[in-house]
Amino acid sequence: MRYSRLKMPFALLSAGILALSACESATEPEENHAEDVEGVILVLSGQTIASYDGGTGAWTGELEVEPGEETAHITVRFVDDNGAAVQLGDDFYLRVEVEDESIAEFEQDTPGEFGGHLHGQAEGDTEITFSLMHGSVGSGHADFVTQPLHIHVHEH
Repeated sequence: MRYSRLKMPFALLSAGILALSACESATEPEENHAEDVEGVILVLSGQTIASYDGGTGAWTGELEVEPGEETAHITVRFVDDNGAAVQLGDDFYLRVEVEDESIAEFEQDTPGEFGGHLHGQAEGDTEITFSLMHGSVGSGHADFVTQPLHIHVHEH
């Protein structure tokens, strides 16, 4: 009988600790998975038009647009080493930098969205860099940055 009385408080204490730890994990923020990002895929009209391998730092493909024209919406996907899209939290956004905006511009419909339209401003060549940013749009820090991708603006 004495043994059972000692076991009961221990069992209740253990159950309480388990319940508390379950509540804590339910309120912790979701994993952001940014550490899984190994590359970028640019998708235009359902087709991959360029891809970036973070391991080698190399792009496959380039962006092309005519002067005075704009592309359809280009979706920018951050992917893992298997090419699968990485699910990112709401505190991530995309920053896009074009080296020479007199040649081409990249317009995001909503600041920080993972995509946008490439506008050809004038004939020529420039480069574009994509950064996965963490924090508030405009004031976050980069978690992943591509090497520059070639943009070719020319008449067809």
